[in-house]
Parts: sequence; structure tokens; C-alpha cells
Amino acid sequence: MAEVHIKINNQFVTAEEGDTILEAANKSGIQIPTLCYLKNVIRSGACRVCLVEVKGARALLSACTTPVSEGMEVWTNSERAIRGRKTTVELIMSNHNKNCLSCKRNTNCELQRLCAELGIRQNRFEGEHTPPTFEDASWGIVRDTSKCVLCERCIGTCQNVQGIGILGLQNRGFKTICGPIYNGSFNDVNCMQCGQCVIACPVGALTEKEEIHEVIEAINDPDKVVICQTAPAVRASLGEEFGMPIGSLVTGKMVAALKRCGFDRVYDTNFGADLTIMEEGTELLKRVTEGGTLPMFTSCSPGWVRYIEYEYPELLPHLSSAKSPHMMFGAICKTYWAEKHNVDPSKIFVVSIMPCIAKKSEARKPELHTGEYQDVDAVLTTREAGRLIKMYGMDDLDALEDEAFDQDLLGEYTGAGVIFGATGGVMEAALRTVKQKLDGKPLERVDFMECRGMAGVKEAQIDLNGTKIWIAITSSMTCAKPLLEDVRAGISKYTFIEVMGCPGGCINGGGQSIVSARKKHGRIGYTYKDRRMKALYDEDRFKQKRVSMDNSQIQQLYDEFLGEPGSEIAEKLLHTTYSPKQKFHLVGMEE
Repeated sequence: MAEVHIKINNQFVTAEEGDTILEAANKSGIQIPTLCYLKNVIRSGACRVCLVEVKGARALLSACTTPVSEGMEVWTNSERAIRGRKTTVELIMSNHNKNCLSCKRNTNCELQRLCAELGIRQNRFEGEHTPPTFEDASWGIVRDTSKCVLCERCIGTCQNVQGIGILGLQNRGFKTICGPIYNGSFNDVNCMQCGQCVIACPVGALTEKEEIHEVIEAINDPDKVVICQTAPAVRASLGEEFGMPIGSLVTGKMVAALKRCGFDRVYDTNFGADLTIMEEGTELLKRVTEGGTLPMFTSCSPGWVRYIEYEYPELLPHLSSAKSPHMMFGAICKTYWAEKHNVDPSKIFVVSIMPCIAKKSEARKPELHTGEYQDVDAVLTTREAGRLIKMYGMDDLDALEDEAFDQDLLGEYTGAGVIFGATGGVMEAALRTVKQKLDGKPLERVDFMECRGMAGVKEAQIDLNGTKIWIAITSSMTCAKPLLEDVRAGISKYTFIEVMGCPGGCINGGGQSIVSARKKHGRIGYTYKDRRMKALYDEDRFKQKRVSMDNSQIQQLYDEFLGEPGSEIAEKLLHTTYSPKQKFHLVGMEE
């Protein structure tokens, strides 16, 4: 592209033709405040927070929508620009619920930060507020329109990242609100419950449904045996809740904190991930050798499972029947572990700490209950885990001495389980075990580099003991849709497809620590997903065992309880069924 030469704050800046003022400024290290803008997702200019003064322009212009032109002169912090920006934020605050102290986003709120930066201390504009909606009918997401700033970032994310578009602006003028159709519940529409809208929201209008107090009640119940499991991606994000750098690996400190909270056992969901690979890998081999439905889709992402049940129900036979790792762990915990420890399953309370909001609804899904007990009793997001730990007086996670996960029966895990948290990790973990099983000897090459990276779709041809298969890896539904359309049309060349509901996989799950938009699209492209991903691959690299089938406790589980992968009891405890879901449930709406 052609170069464009402009001046920003009297500094000469070289931009590319087609860049906006905001993009040119970011590349040059000049910060312009934003609220509605999300790079590659939405730049509507709706909030008017990024107002700048441009020489020759009669009015202030929004930096996120105004393209640069040769010789343009821009001032981001002139008296006129700051006055206009401050007035804009004051007007937004005039219709905002200001209960900051009780808000989950307190100290991590982009509107709160703007007020601090602009010195807004008083309510200059007083008046009526838009009638609010508070909706918490779903297991995953809570919506409070009294905090909504109508930035449309949730709308852009749902539409442009997930390709669903269940959110929109409703009514007009002062009565405008944002939400699902007819201002209904997230339960009423084809919502994935992925939570990408939650991490896109700059304020507290969208949050996860909190289960902290149910967990505390269980911990304080002397008749309960409270068992905690943590997903692999949590260790790469939890440190951010305590001010640590993005990508800090806090495995041992996380375990130490959780044990101090009073959990009777703290295990790693990686054990469940290794178990998932044994079942899913066996299922794949069976489909390949016996002529089952191909390509086979992975099934460990509950947001993705909800999506296919709503949007592509005719493709459900392609979905692996294997439960997700934390649900497998819960089932084994209330059967095998309970039997070995002589504990009544009704007294076991399993808590999953997950990077994913959709895990909350997954835990309540009837098809995933193996008996009279719910296999997983509560799900906390990474953010909730941070709040729980702080409630128990541990504000400095880094100050804790590392401790190890409990090791009895369900404590061992391999590097393959760790990388489940990154896009491509499930595929790589499966290939390690399937190839080693077919070769009949330890792998010479454990790393499948073709599975790694942040590309929306990755593909490779893999040689499995003389049989060559095509694999594909994708994350987010906009990236997955072309692959699904090929399967629907009967022209897909793939044998095995990994699908993750969130862009980048679990490291960017809807329950992870929230990275502000300013850090996401800074001057050099703040690669927070890459940093979290690296933390997981680093832990995998230093594990002695890196193939799921080498997990000795998994081998013991099959020897003593399950028999073999795909056995009758394994099918009962570790596999599930799926059913088409109706897209809309509102009275008067047609499907």
C-alpha cells in the first residue's frame, strides 16, 4: 500500500493508505482513548470517545472511523478535543448505574478508567435513566442494561466473531437497549453461552453468573467432601487477576491458594483430558477402521456443541460422543474415586474452575448426568476463582509458595493434557496417542507443529502408520462455518476436525481474565493469546510424560475399573448423546 504522511500532535507519522487516524496513532505509540472500538471486530464510532481535532475540519472527528489523508494534521489532546471527549463521557455517565463498588468490573472497567483519566468526579448532567433490564435466567450470562453504554462491542463480537448475531439494539432514542430479540433471555435464543460478549463488554453490563457463594457453602459444610479441578488454560490467566504479567504460569501458586480456601482435594482437569484422549482416540480409530461417520468433530468445547445443536443439527452424527474432560473427571470422581475412598457419592461436591462460561450450562445438561447425581456441582470461571482467593485474604498470589496437585488416583497428567487449553492442542494430544498406539512404540517426534499457531483454520496431512489422513483445526464459529458447510455438502476431505468455540481456544475463553481493548490493540499488537498459549506449551515441553496413554494412573483406572476404552462402563460414564435444539423459545416467534 502507498504511504501517507501526516502529523499527529506535531509529530511526523507515516501511515498506510486506508488506515484510520486511530490505527496510524497506535502504530506510532500515540494513545487515543476508545470505548466502542475493537480491532477487526467493530469500529462504529458510536461512543465518540476517540474524538480528535483535525486541521480544517469544522467539527471534532472520531479517530476510529476517519481515514488518514496526505498532509493531514491531527491533535489528540488539544483543549477542544479533551473538552469534547470529557463531555461525551459525562453524557454516557449520566445514564449509567454508578454502583462501582459492588460491580464485578470495579478497577477493571474501561469507563471507570476514562473517568479517572479525564478527571470526571461529579455528575454534571442529571436526569432520568433509561428503564433497565436485569436478566439472569441462563446458567452462564447475566445482563444488566443499567450499566450498558451502547458501545455495540457485544453485538459486533457475536456477529463478526461467532457469526450468530443474537444481540442487537432495540427501541429508539432514550429507550434504546441492547439484548437478545424482544429483550428476552439468553436462554430464549440460539446463544452458545461462549461468553465472548462478556469479555468484549467494556463495563459490567454483561458478566458471568456467579457461583462463588454456593462453593463457599459447600466448603463450610462438614458433611461435604469438596473436590476442585482446574482446567489447563486457567493457570495461564489467573495471575492476571493479581496484577501479574499476561502469560504468567501460576500452576503451583494456584494450587496453594485453592488448598488454603479449604478444598478437600485439588486436582488437575488434565487427568480428565488424558482420559478424553483415550476415549476420543479410540472412537476415531473405530470410525476409520469400521466405517463410522467421518469426519469426526471434537466435542470438548461446550459452546461449539451448543452451536452445532442449534445451527447444524443434521451434522450431530459427526460429533464425538466423548464428554469434555471436566465432565469425565466428575463422573470418575463420583464412581471410581468414591469407591476407592469409601465415600458416599451424594456427599461429594465437585467444583470445576474453567476458562469457559459455557461450562456452567454444560454441567446442568441432563444428557451429561451419569446417574442420580450431577457429576459436576459448580463451575467457577478464572475470574471467579480470583475473587474467591481474594475473599480468603490472599491478595498477592505471587507471594505463595508453590504446592503440588493432590496425587491420589486422579492426580497424574501428561503434557498432552496441558495443551488442551490452546487451539490445536486437542488435535495434537489425540495424534500423539493415536500414532503411538498404531506404531506400537514410543514416538520419535512428540511435537506436531502443524497443529500450533493462531490461524483461524489450520490443516495438515498426517501419516498414521501408513494411512494418510487430513486433519483440520479451527476456533470461533466464523472460521468453523466453511468447514461445516463442506461437510454438509459432502465434499470435506478431512478425517478429524478440532473445533473450539472461542478464538484461540480456551486460553481466550469467555471466563478468562479480561484484557482491556487498549492492551489488545496497542502499538505492536498486544498478543495476549500468544503469551497464554506459550505458557501451556512451555509446561508441556518440560513434562516427563507427554503422551496421554503413558499416564500410569489412567492405565490403572482402566485396569481396575473401566476395562478398556470404549467398554460398556466407559460408554455409560464417559460418553453422551446430542439432540437438535430449537433456536427460539419466545411466545409468538416462529422457529
